[in-house]
Amino acid sequence: MLQYLKIENLALLKSLSLDFDQGFSVVTGETGAGKSILLGALNLLSGTRSNQSLIREGAVRLSIEASFFFPDTQAKFVDALLIKLDLPACEEGTMILSRSLDQSKQSKIKINGALATLSQLKSLGEFWIDFHGPGESQKLFKESYQLSLLDAFSGNQDILKTYQLAYQKWKDFGRKLQHIHSSEQLDSDDMRFLSNELNKIQELDLSESALEKLDLDYTKISQSQECQSTLRCCLGLISGESGLMHQLNILNQKLDHLSTLDNSHYQRMERARSLQIEIDDLTRELESEVSSYDFDTETIDIVTNKMSTLQELKRKYGGSIERIKSEKKAMEEKLSTQGDVSGSIEKLENERAELEQSLIKNAKLLHKNRLVGSKVLVDQVSELLLKLGFKKAEFSIELKSLTENKFSEFGQETCQFLFSPNAGQGLLPLNKIASSGETARVMLALKTILADVDHTPILVFDEVDANVGGEVGRTVGAEISRISNSHQVFCVTHLPQVASLAKQHYLVDKKQDDSNTEISIIPIHGNEQMRLGEIARMLGDRSSKSALEHAKELLD
Repeated sequence: MLQYLKIENLALLKSLSLDFDQGFSVVTGETGAGKSILLGALNLLSGTRSNQSLIREGAVRLSIEASFFFPDTQAKFVDALLIKLDLPACEEGTMILSRSLDQSKQSKIKINGALATLSQLKSLGEFWIDFHGPGESQKLFKESYQLSLLDAFSGNQDILKTYQLAYQKWKDFGRKLQHIHSSEQLDSDDMRFLSNELNKIQELDLSESALEKLDLDYTKISQSQECQSTLRCCLGLISGESGLMHQLNILNQKLDHLSTLDNSHYQRMERARSLQIEIDDLTRELESEVSSYDFDTETIDIVTNKMSTLQELKRKYGGSIERIKSEKKAMEEKLSTQGDVSGSIEKLENERAELEQSLIKNAKLLHKNRLVGSKVLVDQVSELLLKLGFKKAEFSIELKSLTENKFSEFGQETCQFLFSPNAGQGLLPLNKIASSGETARVMLALKTILADVDHTPILVFDEVDANVGGEVGRTVGAEISRISNSHQVFCVTHLPQVASLAKQHYLVDKKQDDSNTEISIIPIHGNEQMRLGEIARMLGDRSSKSALEHAKELLD
C-alpha cells in the first residue's frame, strides 16, 4: 500500500506531504479544483511519460517521492520483479520511489535509492497500481491479463503451471531442431579442425586453482635466470672474502675480547652472535632458493606450451575463461550432432511429440475449466452491472482457439472480455467502450468480482460515478468499499453517497487571486465538522440544514 507521498511544484500544487492508510480513500472538491492532481502524481510514479509543462509556473523543479509497504506475499512478487530489473530489493517490505523533472536538467528517477530508467519504473508500475479513468491504459484492457484473471478465477493455477513447464521444454526442443536443420553438414576438414580445437581446450585444466598454478609456474620459469643471478649476488655479499660473515666473525672476536675487559659489553656480544646465527640461516635459505629455480627442459616446455595454448585460445574466443568454456560446450554439441544428424533429429522430434500430447491434454483441461469459470464470472458481473445502473447491458467472455496445433504460453486459445452498454448495440472489447464513465463502472464490476484473484495492491477510480446517482451511486460506493477490503483504493468522486463510505477523505481546494493560483489537499477524515460540511456541499449546500442532516445520515 501507499504509505507516504510528497509532491513539490506539480502543476498548480506548490508543496504537499500526505500519509495514507489501508482501505478506501476518496478525493473530493469543487469542479475545476484540481482533484485529479493526486492521481497525476501517482501516474508519474507508475512510469507515465511527462514533460516540463507539468512543472509549476515559476519553479525550476518538480519532484515526487513515495513510500510503499508490501506484506510478505506481495513483497516476494515485488522483490522478484526488482531483481529481474536489476534494482535493489525492498527493505522489510518497504519500497521508495522518487521522480523529478527539471527545466534545464535531465529528469531523474530513483527506485530504492538506485538510479533507474523510465522503462524500469513503468514495469514496476504495472505491478503495484491500476488506473481506471479517462484516457488510462488499464491492465484489464489487455487480453493476456484478462486470460490470467479468468484462469485465477477458474482455479487453473496448478494446471497452467504444469502446462507452462512443458511448453518451455517444447520450445527448447523446437529451437534445437531449428538449429540442427539450419546448420550446415561439416566436411572432414571442418570436423578435424573442431576436434583439434576441442583437444587443445581439453588438455588444459581450466579450473581456477590449476590456472593460478600455471600462472605462478610460468612467471617463475620466465624469471628464473634473473632470480638465480640475484640470489648468487646476495650470497656473494654474505659469504665472500670481505662479505658479511667474514666481517661478523671479526666483530664477534672483538666484542668477545671487549667483554672480558669489561663485562658491561656482554649483551652487545650476545647480540652480535645472534646476528651471526641469523645470517647463517639466511644463507642456507638463499642457497636452497637458488636450486628451486632449476627447471628441466621437459617442465619448461610443458608449462610454456600450456601458457601459449591458453593465450591463443583467449585471443580466438573472446579473452576470458568463461568464453573458452562456452566455446568448448558449443564444439562438443556441434560434433555430437554431426556424428548422427538424422538420429539427433529423430530423438528430438520424438521427445517433442511426447510433450505435445501433454500440452494438448493440459490445454483441454484449461479450456474446460475456463468455460465453466467464464459462465460463472459472466453471471456474477452481469448481476452487479444491473445494480450499477446498466439496465440493458450485456457482458460476455469469448474464448477463441488458436490456429490448429498451435500453442501459446497460456494454452491453445485467447480470451477477450466483451461488453455492450445498451440494448441493440453489439458486444465490443472493453477498450472500445466509448464512455469513460461506463468503462470505469464495468471495471469496478470486474474488480469487485475478481478482487480475491487480482493481486494489484493499489486501484484508482476516476469518474466511476459519471452519469449515476441515488441508489446506484450508493451501490457504486458499497462495491468500492468491498474491494478496499483486499486492495488500497483511491477514488475521485462527485457523489456524496460514494464519499461518505470512504475510510479516508481528502479535500482539494483551489485558491486564486489576481496574480496567483494554488491548490491544496488536506485530509478531513479526522475532522467531523469539515467532513460533514464537504458531504453537505456535495449534496447541494453546506449551509442548508436539510443537506447537513442528510450528510450526517450518510456518514452514520
